[in-house]
Amino acid sequence: MADVMLALSRTLASLRQGKIWLYVLIPALFSLILTAGLAIWGLGQLVEQMLAYPPMTLLISWGLVWLAYALAYLGGWMAIFAAAYLTASLLAAIIILPLMLNHLARTEYQDIAPMGADSFTAATVNSVLASILFIAGWLVTLPLWLIPGLSLILPMLLMAWLNRRTFAYDALSMHATEDEWRDLKQRHKTPLFMLGLTMALLAHIPILGLLVPAITALSFVHYGLEALRRTRDGALVTILGGQS
Repeated sequence: MADVMLALSRTLASLRQGKIWLYVLIPALFSLILTAGLAIWGLGQLVEQMLAYPPMTLLISWGLVWLAYALAYLGGWMAIFAAAYLTASLLAAIIILPLMLNHLARTEYQDIAPMGADSFTAATVNSVLASILFIAGWLVTLPLWLIPGLSLILPMLLMAWLNRRTFAYDALSMHATEDEWRDLKQRHKTPLFMLGLTMALLAHIPILGLLVPAITALSFVHYGLEALRRTRDGALVTILGGQS
């Protein structure tokens, strides 16, 4: 967890910069507009659709109409939130993350040489594929969201996976070689997921949640570049030690 805390502390430090805030606010405004639009024009229809299928129909037949509506509205809001978060994450990954990465690479990580290949195309494909898999996972687990408690746990786990799957690769695609990426993904698998889970938890905080997609991108850039720096420093020490 020490590496995760270091990435989060550096993320907070970066938020003192006005340029970083510009990058953070763009996906936040997009997410706010999308959430409001979906709530106004889509929530009612979504609730009606959910009420037409089990277990809502069973609850209504048992006279628990209020519970059926409560669960349907909860599920509807979670669906809208997931859709807004997904689209904001795509925007952050494809457009905002490269801008943050270039800025931090010039200012805080100048010692890390970019050795990746075709970073924009590869990162875009990775982000789109992660989004498709996220939607598939969301649809498969949707019936479980109606079980009390799971409607909070499952979205966070799915978002944690989405964060790790999307931002971990995108943050390193320009700097890490394929071998370096495979090594980092394996050795930092758990910390990367914990970082994704931490940001998923923050995403559920009102108002702050709007800022999370871009802040998540920022935190993964800090984590990834620092991990790559340590990997290369360790490799250099090993080579020099072998030559002595």
